[in-house]
Formats: sequence, structure tokens, C-alpha cells
Amino acid sequence: MNEQEISGLVKAVLESMKDTGSEHASGHVCKCKQHKMTLDKANALIEKVKAKASEMGVRAVVAVADQAGRPVAVQSMDGAYIASFDIAVNKSFTSASLKMSTEALSRLSQPGQSLYGIQFTNGGKIVIFGGGEVLEAEGKMIGALGVSGGSAEQDTELAAYGREVFKEVISCL
Repeated sequence: MNEQEISGLVKAVLESMKDTGSEHASGHVCKCKQHKMTLDKANALIEKVKAKASEMGVRAVVAVADQAGRPVAVQSMDGAYIASFDIAVNKSFTSASLKMSTEALSRLSQPGQSLYGIQFTNGGKIVIFGGGEVLEAEGKMIGALGVSGGSAEQDTELAAYGREVFKEVISCL
């Protein structure tokens, strides 16, 4: 199977999985910042995830992307691996672009599963191991979080923590 065939398959599967709950009604133009990932929201979330990482003894890089997968903020803890920067950014991109956690994607991308081969698309920006989560406000996806620096289990735990604490972040801003 070549990259074009994989891309076509991925598009077909994603179209069938599409959740319209993360989109505004047709013609809606959002003027508030409630359904947008702002720098304030991203940085507040990153600070909370870094504090949890520090408690766990993990030196992480934490990235937050907007709903289109574009980085809004990335912070690296002292002593974090240099490679963790790109990995965290790619995890946030993956979660935003596929509207699912990278941990869930890791199961769907196994041989014989519906998204097998997806990691070979988009120039290697698709990450198929834990540490990426979708961020929602009022049931609408407004961005994604990527965490890298610990083990797969630690990154997955930190990202899940970030997804949950994001509810607190948006209620305070």
C-alpha cells in the first residue's frame, strides 16, 4: 500500500467517524473567545501540567494547539529531552487533526485495524502513542494538548490530567 492509498483510506475512515458536535452551526461566526484556544488558556493549562509533571518527577515538554492543529504555546521544563519538543507538538497536532487522543489512535493504528498505516502520512507528524488529548469547551473541540518527556504511561497520564484540568482553566478565565 502506498502513501496515497493510505491517505485515501484514512480520509474515508475519519469521514465516517466525524463528530459534528465540535463545529458551530452553519454561518455562525464566533466573536467570543469561549470557543477559541487563547494564549492565556494555553499557558494556564501548561503551567498546571508542568506542576503535575514535576510532582511525578517528569521533565516534560507541553504543547497546546488550536482546533486546526496549529501550536498556540509550547513550554519545555528544564532538563527535558530536546526531541520531546517536536514530539509534544506533533502529539497536539495529531489529537487536533484526528479529534481523538493519541492513546486511542495507538489502538486504531495497529495492524489489521481501521487506521493502520496512518503514522506514515503527513510527513511523520502523526504520532501513534499516548500523550495527546483533545481539549473541549462546552462539548466543542477548541484545541489539543501534547505532552512528551516521560514514559508512554507517564505522558498519557499527564495528558489525561491536562484534559480534565482544562475544565477548571476555562472556568477561571
